[in-house]
Amino acid sequence: MRILLIVNPRASSVTPKLEAIVEKALSEKHEVVAARTSHRGHATELAREAVAERMDAVVVFGGDGTLNEAANGLIGTDVALAILPGGSTNVFARTIGMTNDAVSAVDVLLDALARSAIEPIGIGTANGRAFLFHAGLGYDAAIVAEVERHQSLKRLAGQALFAFAAVDTWLRHYDRDRPHFAVHLPDGTTIENGYYTIVLNTDPYTFLGSRPFRIAPEAGLGSPLAAITVQSLALWPLTQVAAAALTNSEKVRSHPSVDYRADLAELRIVGYRPFPYQLDGDHLGDVNEVTFRHIPDAIRMVKP
Repeated sequence: MRILLIVNPRASSVTPKLEAIVEKALSEKHEVVAARTSHRGHATELAREAVAERMDAVVVFGGDGTLNEAANGLIGTDVALAILPGGSTNVFARTIGMTNDAVSAVDVLLDALARSAIEPIGIGTANGRAFLFHAGLGYDAAIVAEVERHQSLKRLAGQALFAFAAVDTWLRHYDRDRPHFAVHLPDGTTIENGYYTIVLNTDPYTFLGSRPFRIAPEAGLGSPLAAITVQSLALWPLTQVAAAALTNSEKVRSHPSVDYRADLAELRIVGYRPFPYQLDGDHLGDVNEVTFRHIPDAIRMVKP
C-alpha cells in the first residue's frame, strides 16, 4: 500500500522517538511518505494531496483534532483513513476499538491493513465541516476554548486540565443566567432555553481515564445523529447529569433538565446571540447558527 503518514508533532503523546518507531514499523510492509503538520488546517491540505497523488491510505498519528482535519480532506474519496492515538484522550480511536498505546496500535493497524479491514462510515457535518464523533455547542465548546488557552499545559496536565477548565469556565467564562440558543428539529419541534448541546455521531461522548461518558447509545457510525440539550447550568442539575454519564446513560436522557433526540438526519441550532462551538474537540469560534446533517458512508475507515 502507498500510505501518507500525517504526524502532529505537538500532539500530547507524540514524541520524536515514537514518531520514528511508527514510521519504521509501517515502512517495513508499505510504501510510506511521512509529513508533519505545521499549522491549523494542514492535515486537511495533506490529505487532499494524498487523494491527488492516488495514495491508498492516510494514517494520522496525532489527536482527535488532527484526525478531524484529515477526515475533511477525504470525504467521498477512495483513500482510506486510519488513526494511531497521539492525543491526550483519543476519543475516536478508542471508540472504534483501537488500543490507546501508540506502539501497540501500530501492530493492530498493520494487521487491519493486511486483512483489508476497511469499511465505509457515516459522519456528521456542521455548516459543511465534517466531524467524526461529536460537536459541542455553548458551555461544552467554551470548556474546549479554555483548554486551548492553556495549550502549553495539555501535554503535562492531560485530562486534569479539562476538569480544571470545566470548573473555571462554569465559574468565570460562560453566562449561566441566560439561555444561548434554540434547537430546531426536522419535525418542527423547537427546544428553547439551550445552554449547551452535544450532537453525536458515536457513543461515548468522551472518556475520563478508562471510563467512558455514555450519553447516546443510539449514536453510531452506521446510524443518524443524536442530540442532547441541557437546559440549565445550575450546579446541582449539572452535577447530576455529569455523574449519570459515568454510571447510567438512561438517567442522563431522562433528567428533567435534559432533552434527548436520536435518529436525526439533520437539525439546526439558532443563537439568541453568538455562541461557541467545537467539532471533535477543536474549538472553531463563535457562530449565530449551525446546521447539522448526517452523511452515510462518507469515508472509508481502517478499523481494528
